Amino acid sequence: MSLQHTEAAGDGPVIPRPERTPAALRAACAVVAPQLLATYDRAKDQALGEAVEQGSLKPVHAYLDHWAALIEIERHPETAKVYHRAEYLAHVAEEPEEARRHLATAAGIYRAASGAVHAE
Repeated sequence: MSLQHTEAAGDGPVIPRPERTPAALRAACAVVAPQLLATYDRAKDQALGEAVEQGSLKPVHAYLDHWAALIEIERHPETAKVYHRAEYLAHVAEEPEEARRHLATAAGIYRAASGAVHAE
C-alpha cells in the first residue's frame, strides 16, 4: 500500500507538511503523534551526540530524514493506522512469512512517505 493510494481513498493530511528542521518536526509530532514526543526527543539528542562524537552531520541528517518520514505517515490518519497495524502484526506473527508480509506493508508505507518528503 502506498501513501498515494490511501490519499486517493480520502486520507488527506491533518496538518501541512512541516519543514525538515528539528523544531518544525517536533511541533508537528506534538500535533499528530504526541505519544512519540519522548522518543523524538531521545532520537534528536542521540543524533546530536553522534554528530559531535563523529565530527559529522550525517547522524543529524539521518534523524531528520527518518522523522520527516514518520511525521509524513502520521499526518495521514488512515495511513498511520495501516502502518502501525502492519508493524504490530509483524511483531506478533507466528510464522516468518506472515511477519515478512506485514513488514513489507509497513516498509512500503515508510518508503512512500520518505519519497514524498524528498520530492519537495
